[in-house]
Amino acid sequence: MKKSRPDLDPLVQGDLALVDTDTRAVRRRFRALLEAGTRLAPVGLASEDPEVLLDEPTLPRTELEVFGHRVFLSGPLFDPHLGFMVAYIGAVSARGRIARLVPRIFYKDISLVWRAATHVIHQPEEDWVGKGAVRWRREGDELVASSAEETTDLPYEIQGALDDASRVTRPRADDSAALLVLRNAPAGRLAPYADFTGARDRDQALRKIHRGRPIARFREQGVPESLEFVPGFEPDLAGGVIARVSANSNLYGGEIAKVRVVSRNRQIQYQFITSPTHTWVNPPQALSTALTSYCTRTLDVLAPEELFVPGYEYHFMDHSTDPPSQHSQIPAGYAGSPSTEDPMRADASAWIERLPPIGEFRRRGLAVSPSVD
Repeated sequence: MKKSRPDLDPLVQGDLALVDTDTRAVRRRFRALLEAGTRLAPVGLASEDPEVLLDEPTLPRTELEVFGHRVFLSGPLFDPHLGFMVAYIGAVSARGRIARLVPRIFYKDISLVWRAATHVIHQPEEDWVGKGAVRWRREGDELVASSAEETTDLPYEIQGALDDASRVTRPRADDSAALLVLRNAPAGRLAPYADFTGARDRDQALRKIHRGRPIARFREQGVPESLEFVPGFEPDLAGGVIARVSANSNLYGGEIAKVRVVSRNRQIQYQFITSPTHTWVNPPQALSTALTSYCTRTLDVLAPEELFVPGYEYHFMDHSTDPPSQHSQIPAGYAGSPSTEDPMRADASAWIERLPPIGEFRRRGLAVSPSVD
């Protein structure tokens, strides 16, 4: 049997703050690394001339450290499809050196979790951001591929720091950064490239959480109360709250809290999001410290996606088909009113509030109270 490495073992870690928000100091250290021989290694269009990134607005403004990696972050940017930051990620060697800094794109998803885009499709017929590893499921007699979006979630330990970094300046428009940093894949390509999958495949050959099986299931399809966890993998809401940080969201009524909770067996962690209007739980993460060059964890935790529906989720009539078809990521029969901020998203509270861990989260007084006018 292959022996697991220490960085694949669980480590309960408090939230990690930004190392520095002094833009001048951050940029001095960033340039000093490049002058000392650290290679800037973009994989997008900037691979032909990496120095195009060494100017506003893609220069870093803040810095953080996570599990043996240094990450330099630009200020918040946006293009017609995405709000994001450019992240320059470097693994620190045993001698304290960084051989290369790889630019990536960090963005916040509808679930309010920060993710790393794996690639982009920017073609005349399609605009899409790559969302991680591909998983297959059977639908009738067919196998259907879909993106396992949670594989692009950045470590929960740095989510609060990323929120802080995104507020250092006002967002600036930049229509070129994503293509400079990310590979522009052919239309229809779901699968990420080898620089994302390679480290994951290597590490998952050494270790799998719960032997690569789901840590929870629904005994009855479409019945939220039928959720059951594999013993030990339940969120420990009595004594396992690791950290709580604050952020803001217009979609969810103002101030929110992100609450990190370890499982009872201390093998995985969960992130609960609570706001004046909604509370939900995001997909569990391993507590291992091995990262890909995208700053994402290499080990997965499998669980049914219906457990992790955000407060507002996509639910709309798709008029591009004939006849028009309903597109929904909310379990059938549970979609509520459309969001006033985004009519393509509907309230999923009818489903979420019947999930047992959400009820326990509220009973223990961990949820944000509704606003009182």
